[in-house]
Amino acid sequence: MKGFTLLEIVIALAILAGVVLTVLGSVNYHLSVVDRDREETVAVLLARLKLDDPAFDPHVAGKGDFSPDWPDYAWETEIKPTTVQNINRSVFTVSWHAQQKKISFVQYVGQ
Repeated sequence: MKGFTLLEIVIALAILAGVVLTVLGSVNYHLSVVDRDREETVAVLLARLKLDDPAFDPHVAGKGDFSPDWPDYAWETEIKPTTVQNINRSVFTVSWHAQQKKISFVQYVGQ
């Protein structure tokens, strides 16, 4: 008789199922990494855009968002004094996904 036994077919299907599940899991993980990197890149570019705006004053605390183009992204500036006289610590934070994800930029500014 020629052909495969039932045991050989079951083992081949088990190996195939393991490989397919591993590949699908890997693809899913890497797609989530790409999505996270895209969101962080957008946040960094929006922060750069805001910090380079001539109308933006890094000496003043404030809040806002990037509407209408990016309404899911918001920004906040906090000014904190340092131990060095006439130097303040400016923390510019961009948040998204209802402030569940954040990225902050720290800048030291003179008064």
